[in-house]
Amino acid sequence: MFIVMTFLIRPGHVRLGITMIMTAHRSCRVVFSKRSYTSEENNRIPKIYTKTGDKGFSSTFTGERRPKENQIFEALGNTDELSSVIGLAREYCLEKGHTFTDQLDKIQCILQDVGSNIATPQSSAREIHIKRTQFNNSSTTDLENWIDKFTEELPPLTNFILPSGGKSSAALHLARTICRRAERSVVPIVRSGEADPDVAMFLNRLSDYLFTVARYAAMKEGKRENIYKRPQ
Repeated sequence: MFIVMTFLIRPGHVRLGITMIMTAHRSCRVVFSKRSYTSEENNRIPKIYTKTGDKGFSSTFTGERRPKENQIFEALGNTDELSSVIGLAREYCLEKGHTFTDQLDKIQCILQDVGSNIATPQSSAREIHIKRTQFNNSSTTDLENWIDKFTEELPPLTNFILPSGGKSSAALHLARTICRRAERSVVPIVRSGEADPDVAMFLNRLSDYLFTVARYAAMKEGKRENIYKRPQ
């Protein structure tokens, strides 16, 4: 997802915005935005609201105006929700002193890149858009390496595990389910050729990572994981 930050570069009724494209562990890339911001003559602090979405439309990074119920914005919302719940899980994990919170930090940054790619439909993107929002599939390899490392320490999986195992584990399981939803909403966009296939692959692997690290958190905290038992 791209982040829009607005800086006031001249006084007056109309303020010219600057869009900063945030990418994980990379420099911010700055481009001028077409959107204007209205403020009082002497107020140099931009308003958080722009009123441009009041009629039920929003803009992609390429400048297209689409209905807010469009698949792109549905996918962006799910990705944003995923990052938020990972942030919540991270807070629980920090309280327990888990050593993998730096991985969660990196994943939240990568999800910004996922959003940037989704918000740049290929059908209307120019070369400059594609270059700025291209997704790096090395992030998926990192997830696979982390999964393998945690799995080596975990007991074999012999039962269906229910979301449980303490607050850290339960929050990570919640993130896993939201990740699955985010993946389901991204797949049609990828299939239509509007987003990079590596984005869907990353989300697929991320749900596996979140399941694995949820089990790992429960093990490290000495919490019992509830298993499925067929009702009698």
